Amino acid sequence: MSSWIIIGIVTGILSGIWAMLSLNIGLVTFAGFLGWSSFFAAGGGTKGLKSALITNFTGVIWGFLMVQMSNFFAVFLGETIGLGLSVAIGACGMSMQSRFKWLGFIPGAFIGANTYFATGLNFGGSVAAMIVGGLFGYVNEKSVNWAAHRKVS
Repeated sequence: MSSWIIIGIVTGILSGIWAMLSLNIGLVTFAGFLGWSSFFAAGGGTKGLKSALITNFTGVIWGFLMVQMSNFFAVFLGETIGLGLSVAIGACGMSMQSRFKWLGFIPGAFIGANTYFATGLNFGGSVAAMIVGGLFGYVNEKSVNWAAHRKVS
């Protein structure tokens, strides 16, 4: 069987399972898919999983901090300037954290922050779904590798 067919079937099955599971246990479906995507974007494997999980988490923290800074700055500078300044500081921080090797996957931090914003500032929901999504990515990769190397008789 072609590798693209295997990838499609395995990814389709796991995606359907994730969609049903996330709805049944109250996790944010799209946030899980962003964690899953981060896993693959970070290169997959154990290293990609660690990188995606850590940077997604730091991104959610940065998102939280940007909201707090924006609220603080808005009192003195107005909402628009306060928001712009807090986003500038957050984006700078998310980029500069890549100085540390284990925080080097900059897109993961931005994905985490944007997930936090998109969930309506749901810190726990963002983190939980992105963790499970990253784990689904890992299972996806392992399942595709297993299916691709299995001999059909």
